[in-house]
Amino acid sequence: MYDYKKLENFCKNVFMSIGCSEEDASLAAEVLISADLRGVDSHGVARLIGYVRLWEKDRINPKPNIKVIHETPSTAVVDADKALGLVAAPKVMDIAMEKAEKAGTCWISVKNSNHFGIAGYHAMKALSKDMIGMAMTNASPLVSPTFSKERLLGTNPIAVAIPSGNEAPFVADFATTTVANGKLEILQRKNENAPEGWVQDRDGKPTTNASAVKEGGALLPLGGDRVHGSHKGYCLGSVVDIFSAVLSGAGYGPWAPPFVSFLPLPEKPVGEGLGHFFGVMRIDAFRPADEFKQHMDNWISRFKSAEPIEGEERVLIPGEPETEMEIERKEKGIPLLPPVIKDLKTLADKFGIKI
Repeated sequence: MYDYKKLENFCKNVFMSIGCSEEDASLAAEVLISADLRGVDSHGVARLIGYVRLWEKDRINPKPNIKVIHETPSTAVVDADKALGLVAAPKVMDIAMEKAEKAGTCWISVKNSNHFGIAGYHAMKALSKDMIGMAMTNASPLVSPTFSKERLLGTNPIAVAIPSGNEAPFVADFATTTVANGKLEILQRKNENAPEGWVQDRDGKPTTNASAVKEGGALLPLGGDRVHGSHKGYCLGSVVDIFSAVLSGAGYGPWAPPFVSFLPLPEKPVGEGLGHFFGVMRIDAFRPADEFKQHMDNWISRFKSAEPIEGEERVLIPGEPETEMEIERKEKGIPLLPPVIKDLKTLADKFGIKI
């Protein structure tokens, strides 16, 4: 087990080593470690070496000029200037909250960015202001639409964070695929097979090979196949792609830039970098915040008290397992797989940082 504060400090030093300011490095490290704390290991320190490799390929600008290039009182488009998405996303959420303070709601689309970590972190920023937060992003094209062999969409996650009173907040954070690619990477490190319905091979046939995507196959939309509703996952992923990239001027569909540095950028790009989309709604733009949170508590407690089916201990609220995991890991530490530890040691040697 690794102490989360020491891991966060290590990540901060790595980000500073590639040229980030101390402020940006601290922010990026906090976002990254938040994934590990919440049990989303696929998007935590396991991704750190990937960001460094993108920087080595000049695809990440460690000193970006993040700026609003178009706006109305309640909307904006932001050019992230090739920033770490870990830095651009929370800064854009700050802009969205500031606008929502005045207008009641705000919607911002972002272009020219990079992978932004877990969507939930950014959506949850709004909770401290008694606001509802939303965050989504398009991603590397690894997903085949229903009935297709081609990879045209990313895992394209959606996160919604809703404040409550005495109960823990409602936080839905999910990929629009059956599983995020990072989960496959974890299975590959463990040398385990993938469950049925996660991936297809290069010919579009179902497979349990966790390396199928690396071998020309594809991730599947949420639902897995048409019989189980994959067309709905396809629709959700498409909405995220359009809001995040078509609306902002980022690369969309198969033109979204890959996260892995060894794959080339699209030859004929249709936009700049990855795209994100953020929304903020002030609760009291709809009803008194205290009144709303009282009813959210009632909503949450009722669902938590639902009678579970045989063999299950309880009914969970979105965000509840992650909240419990964060408490546990802050106390006991964060587990890391041997390949991740190896990557961190590689970075420590590269930049002369004590691990």
